[in-house]
Amino acid sequence: MIPMDRIEVLNPRDRNQVIFEEIVANISAIGLKKPITVTPRAGEDGAERYLLVCGEGRLKALRQLGETRIPALVVHVDDEEAFIMSLAENIARRQYRPLELLAGISQLKAKGYTPKVIAEKTGLTLQYVSDILLLIDQGEERLLVAVERGKIPLNAAITIARAGDSDKTVQAALQEAYETGRLRGRQLMEARRLIQRRQQLGRSIAREGPRKRTDVTTSSLVRVYQKEVQRQQLMVRRASFAQQRLLFVVGALRQLCSEENFVNLLRAEGLDALPKYLAERIGAIGGPG
Repeated sequence: MIPMDRIEVLNPRDRNQVIFEEIVANISAIGLKKPITVTPRAGEDGAERYLLVCGEGRLKALRQLGETRIPALVVHVDDEEAFIMSLAENIARRQYRPLELLAGISQLKAKGYTPKVIAEKTGLTLQYVSDILLLIDQGEERLLVAVERGKIPLNAAITIARAGDSDKTVQAALQEAYETGRLRGRQLMEARRLIQRRQQLGRSIAREGPRKRTDVTTSSLVRVYQKEVQRQQLMVRRASFAQQRLLFVVGALRQLCSEENFVNLLRAEGLDALPKYLAERIGAIGGPG
């Protein structure tokens, strides 16, 4: 039983308040089922202190319940090993915030660990660790925030980051993410909006105060006009790209529908019907309606 006022949290993290209240209620009802893990250190006053390795939620819950002592498993490890144990415990949880994982791996890299060693110590794959470090190293702040808010999955963010800044390459990466099932439905729409803002405003999110009001000048009007022209040109390129794909699909379907064997195969499989709009397009260019 360790006095809680002698425990220092080694790797503090933010918590979902609703989930935390559930932990408090559960411990209040049935008690603490699993002790925390600490490692001893000499205090400035000569009394023994402890670094918390695992169990921050349980520690905070008992403090909220008015307890002063907590069951603890005491292990003897150095600071770095304690930090790694704490990180590994967070990664092993069923649910963790993506940025907690990113921050932890970034800290390990700052301590001099290679991606291979980080993977071995955390139980993650080398490829996964390398991808996360790529996302951090490239300063993809917009992607990190989108991942944290659950707008896009982490693997899709890594795919977008690897595509660089080329509009064509980024769109190809987005298409790949859709085809492989990493982005679907609402997440696909969020990714498209994110990519557009990333291209217009950059990878980082500026943390500036309120914008100062500036007088309108001839040069400022020209700059605004040029930006709007660039935006419109980007929209035209995207519309042209979408039109080319649509024409390709329509042409391919027209050619396939002209093959009697293919049509018979579709009928045998019960797939001989087309959406009305698409059927009209095929018929409009010479194929069967």
